[in-house]
Amino acid sequence: MQDMPTSLSRQAYRSLEQAIVTLKLAPGLTVTEKELIELAGQGRTPVREAIQKLEWQGLILVRPRVGLQISEIHPEHHEQIMAVRQKLEPMAAALVADAATEGQRQSLVECAKAMTGAAAEGDIEAFLTADKLFDDVMEAACPNSFLIAALQPLQTHSRRIWYAGASLEKMDQSVSLHVTVIRAIQQAHPARAEAAMKVLLGFLAQQ
Repeated sequence: MQDMPTSLSRQAYRSLEQAIVTLKLAPGLTVTEKELIELAGQGRTPVREAIQKLEWQGLILVRPRVGLQISEIHPEHHEQIMAVRQKLEPMAAALVADAATEGQRQSLVECAKAMTGAAAEGDIEAFLTADKLFDDVMEAACPNSFLIAALQPLQTHSRRIWYAGASLEKMDQSVSLHVTVIRAIQQAHPARAEAAMKVLLGFLAQQ
């Protein structure tokens, strides 16, 4: 039972993050705490904890006497975010390829299957769900917590920006490149994982 508040908070965060990433909560929209509670389907405390995390990540702005505002998407953010991700994320991929447990490697294989299935169905939101799970597994498997803390908000902002201009063709290519990264990690090949992640991020930076 001690883990329940954390679990509910995580569920609330995932629900609200997905709504922001998929633009169901549109950039610039002002919302109330009550509306987010209803959307997340959780109680006040877990939703408040989720709001705090989303505020820290820059996805929600707390406006005194106004309410909660979904942050805008600014054109320059994509280039700035990808510049940092291209420096840090290949390092994370190499560390994960070296340190991941067999269970974590298998979870990444399941992510690859989910991404491939989403591409086959032309389901962009299902791909984003699998992509978020990919990041979660990478986070759990990476032995450098400071590196992961730096990447978490950047990845979420990237997903929202990517979704705003998503197409089936972009999804297909992204799935293929993710699978290459996952294969290298599954085979415990750090150098190959690092190189594959550089290619994936190079593609995403051009979108």
